Amino acid sequence: MDRLHETFVRLCEIRSPTGEEREVADTLLAELRALGLEAEEDDAAGPAQAGAGNILARLPGRSDRWAMFCAHIDTVPHEGQVEVVEDEGVFRSRGETILGADNKAAVAVFIELLRRHVEDAPAVGIELLLTVAEEQGLRGAKAFDPGRLRSDVGFVLDHAGPVGEVVVATPTQQQIGAEFAGVEAHAGIRPEDGSSAIAAAAAAVSRMQLGRLDEATTANVGTIAGGTAGNVVPGHCVIAAETRSLDHERVAAVAGEISDACAWGASEHGCDVDVRIEELFRGYRLPPSSPALGLAEAGLRAAGQEPVRAEIGGGSDANALRLDGFDCVLLANGPEDVHTHDERVTAASLDTMLEVCEGIVEAAAEAG
Repeated sequence: MDRLHETFVRLCEIRSPTGEEREVADTLLAELRALGLEAEEDDAAGPAQAGAGNILARLPGRSDRWAMFCAHIDTVPHEGQVEVVEDEGVFRSRGETILGADNKAAVAVFIELLRRHVEDAPAVGIELLLTVAEEQGLRGAKAFDPGRLRSDVGFVLDHAGPVGEVVVATPTQQQIGAEFAGVEAHAGIRPEDGSSAIAAAAAAVSRMQLGRLDEATTANVGTIAGGTAGNVVPGHCVIAAETRSLDHERVAAVAGEISDACAWGASEHGCDVDVRIEELFRGYRLPPSSPALGLAEAGLRAAGQEPVRAEIGGGSDANALRLDGFDCVLLANGPEDVHTHDERVTAASLDTMLEVCEGIVEAAAEAG
């Protein structure tokens, strides 16, 4: 197993669900500083509700131009310890856990990229941004100050798709939380004295349009919880819903419709409802003139990969960075079935993405 693959396995086996990033952050800071790099941790831990802050490291190049590469170091929650196995060039978890290739596959690639160029300076300077709390609303990237960057362009390797995909459009996501308040009563003796918060929530959900609403828009109710016992008319119920769309106005309209359905359900069953709508991330569509897009596609071609432009239904740190006016692009880096026990990534994908990053660095130098 070569150095890149060993780094990937070692990072995956360090536990780092959102809020528990301290150990992996300390490990990465120590390794980056051991390479002689300038590496700093910001104060995002508090506002991002994370176990550590974002890490920014720099390796100067042969010119005064810079390129930024970004990945996140947190994972989704999981039970137990990750143990990685490799079988015929495919990395998986041995047990009933995630693998953590989302997003440690990218972190390992970036560490190897820097190692390659510690003695042989890259064509342009490399900035490495490692964020926290990405899996919970991009909170680390939202708390990062892009004004600290020397780069004009950035590359986020966090799309679970085949190497070669370049994401040119992502949705806006709005989260809707509704808390229904009814009146408790004994369900067998005087149910007529009660107002069921669960019935109100169920009525509201039945009135919502859910699933794929059109080619660019989805809506979902993910959880519903309430009540205290089977013999009590429930006085409390909470639902969590979301909607996403590549059309910003459409997502706002759907969130409004979900809110209206909650108000209707509460009214029909004699309950009150408090609805909260929060935008978790803002979508974007890359302009064809984006320098980051051009460099990403040049880097892919240099590595023998034909770029495929894609529109997706998820978000990444690129959403937060682009909202702040920073030109960056999201690239696929090969993991499959992320966030599940079947998560996997091939050694070939890791190797290819390293060569893509090398190609981006060279393309950035030529563009200058």
